[in-house]
Amino acid sequence: MKTFATLLAAALLSLAAPSADAKGCLKGAVVGGVAGHYAAHHGVLGAAAGCLYGRHRAKEQERQQSQQHQAPAGQDKL
Repeated sequence: MKTFATLLAAALLSLAAPSADAKGCLKGAVVGGVAGHYAAHHGVLGAAAGCLYGRHRAKEQERQQSQQHQAPAGQDKL
């Protein structure tokens, strides 16, 4: 019950806080928190690691998408 109350409080605080550019962090934190809780009862540590990984993954995907949208030099004259 204590874990549920903590998660509920965190969710309410995140809704009240102004939005930030945290693509991937929230999803990674949820997955990491659940995995950390069930693996070794370290949900907070798992959430922090998941947030870091999720943010890293989002940056990689963003970089790949921007490279795909840029036309290689010399191919636009076909």
